[in-house]
Amino acid sequence: MATLITGASAGLGEGFARALAAQGVDLILTARRIDRLEALRAELDQKHGVAVHIVAADLADPAAPDKLVADIAAAGLIVDQLINNAGFGLRGGFADLDAGQQLGMIDLNCRALVALSRAVLPGMVERRGGGILNVASTAAFQPGPWMAVYYASKAFVLSFSEALHEEVKPHGVRVAALCPGPTRTEFADVAGMGDSALFKTFASDADAVVRDGLKALKANTAVKVSGAANMVMAESIRLTPRGLARRIAGAMQKTKSVDRL
Repeated sequence: MATLITGASAGLGEGFARALAAQGVDLILTARRIDRLEALRAELDQKHGVAVHIVAADLADPAAPDKLVADIAAAGLIVDQLINNAGFGLRGGFADLDAGQQLGMIDLNCRALVALSRAVLPGMVERRGGGILNVASTAAFQPGPWMAVYYASKAFVLSFSEALHEEVKPHGVRVAALCPGPTRTEFADVAGMGDSALFKTFASDADAVVRDGLKALKANTAVKVSGAANMVMAESIRLTPRGLARRIAGAMQKTKSVDRL
């Protein structure tokens, strides 16, 4: 039995790997950057002695999830936990951003997440155990002008996760959606947002987000918003007129940048 973590070469994915290895959990790590995965495997093996299997994959490729699942099966591995962490965001006007990149964002943030969940879930139901943690975002709670597809993709992740949580709960399978806000990871640095007022004021520590996610999965909490300020925002958005909510979100997202994990 092992935990499969996508987007494991940096940021929250790397954090999940370290936290679970410290608990003695065997891992399957996947990302595009094989050199980073190899370095992480060596570190975790030295520190914790857990089995760490690595598979290079670009999950934005529609064929990649099926190949990843086949590679895992060929290695004789069984996934009893899945952490769908891989994703990326694009900032800019929808009409200005590259169409292929935006469709690729949907393929990675949504399609791959659904494909992997569908692949591992029947086995979990049959064993009456296991869990799926989907990394959504506080972006899931409102529309996001100048990051329209990213915000919409995270709304999909949140809705899908909540529905799946309810479906499989009677079978002993746990499903949780983790909704972090701004977080101190490579995402912010690559996007050129690390020095912004938003991140200086509100950014959460990545380790705290990881702890919140793993705690939510263990407790089978359907939705976990990480951070007190983010929880207040997520609750208040329900009472905010949607026109105002989208104007506020849009005002925060106008600087064009790109990031991918």
